[in-house]
Amino acid sequence: MIPSTSVYNWEPESCLSLMTSLDCRRLTPLDLPMVLALDQACFGGLWSQAGYQRELDSPNSDLLVLTVDAPSQSTGKIVGVGCLWAILEEAHITLLGVAPAYRRQGLGQWLLIHLLRSACDRKLTHATLEVRKSNKQARSLYEKFGFQVAGERRRYYPDNEDALILWKSGLQTSIFEATLQVWTREFASKLQLQGWQLPATHRSSLRSLELAPNEPFR
Repeated sequence: MIPSTSVYNWEPESCLSLMTSLDCRRLTPLDLPMVLALDQACFGGLWSQAGYQRELDSPNSDLLVLTVDAPSQSTGKIVGVGCLWAILEEAHITLLGVAPAYRRQGLGQWLLIHLLRSACDRKLTHATLEVRKSNKQARSLYEKFGFQVAGERRRYYPDNEDALILWKSGLQTSIFEATLQVWTREFASKLQLQGWQLPATHRSSLRSLELAPNEPFR
């Protein structure tokens, strides 16, 4: 049974308070009730509990969540979810979503950066995904990260809308590794300026490394 989204508070006024921490980590079995509610809020119930459990059990799947935790909250909450499948040398990004009240803060980009990092750590050479042809916001996000249209899937979605196949190669090149580090530092800096508190690993990297002179985002 999918929990009601009303169980979890994603209202805009509760989105960001002073010293709210933001983390990206792997999904755990204990997260299933909340991630199912998030799935309902983002995708209308795309994956079932059994579907998420299969991803947890698969050695070829990386299932990541964004969590926020404020001092006023007794427990953290999941506000973003992303998944990739490792198929031969390909990272197939199957899921990327952020709770509606947390959008337009760069969290989708932050989640995508972590998925690309997972792909690189798995030694995958390219990434691909499908996106609705009409979803200009999502297409713009992926284009910022160098994804290009490689084809179409006709009537791919249940409502018969076409999907665009997006593709990015060169994940194992030194140029992409350097670019990924720049993205990570730049977005960590932007999130901190917005009031998010990041894990110590990101804070230390910001102190020890200077931004490259030609950052891909401004």
